[in-house]
Amino acid sequence: MGIKTYNPYTPSRRNMTGSDFSEITKTVPEKSLLVSLQKNSGRNNQGKITVRHRGGGSRRKYRIIDFKRNKKDGIPATVIGIEYDPNRTANIALICYQDGTKSYILAPDGLTDGMKVMNGPEAEVRVGNCLPLENIPVGTQVHNIELYPGKGGQLVRSAGNSAQLMAKEGKYATLRLPSGEMRMVPIICRATVGIVGNTDHNLVKIGKAGRKRHMGIRPTVRGSVMNPNDHPHGGGEGKTGIGRPGPSTPWGKPALGLKTRKKNKASNKLIVRRRDGRALK
Repeated sequence: MGIKTYNPYTPSRRNMTGSDFSEITKTVPEKSLLVSLQKNSGRNNQGKITVRHRGGGSRRKYRIIDFKRNKKDGIPATVIGIEYDPNRTANIALICYQDGTKSYILAPDGLTDGMKVMNGPEAEVRVGNCLPLENIPVGTQVHNIELYPGKGGQLVRSAGNSAQLMAKEGKYATLRLPSGEMRMVPIICRATVGIVGNTDHNLVKIGKAGRKRHMGIRPTVRGSVMNPNDHPHGGGEGKTGIGRPGPSTPWGKPALGLKTRKKNKASNKLIVRRRDGRALK
């Protein structure tokens, strides 16, 4: 998918870019796979803000994505069309199985209308097919990877990303994730062959504040320009330092670089190498 620019008839348009949607072949979503999406503006069930800077945004319906890919094993499905999904960076593909069942999957790079995809251990190692890691050759690029067998894909689902299968040994397969982390996953977990589509998504420039508001993101204000009663970094005459040993959150907790992962977390033993290149002890 390419990137398009705009005529600079306003200052904000000068540096704005967007996707040309050349991969999109279907514009009307499948009604049976749509559900209403209720906004909560970052608030929990008590009405308290737990995620800041959320609110507003365009209305949108949620597309039900089949991350598990395990109900129609061995039955080929035909790709009906590639669609835009407002809820994620990747595009989605509508597929129809031979028995007439339709479902949405993440659209990998290179998947086009009319192509066949299949799930299950007997599927070929081909773009869009989903099969257990034990049946995928070492070196293959995969996405939508399960962490727990049967739970559905949780890893590598955003646009342009892929993981590489590095090794298979015993009950585990070793993957190199997009972050550079090397991690072991149970070898019976499923993954989809290929790279997630919409690979140029990271080249899009938002260009103006209003476009971010359409996405449901509200303004973020620096702590150093607030008053001291609003933020620990606030106060002082003119531009001034934060006056603390290190940066902190609005509630005084350490921020920016503090490691929050538990040292005794059970899954530590499955991480071979962290994304910073260090091996876990």
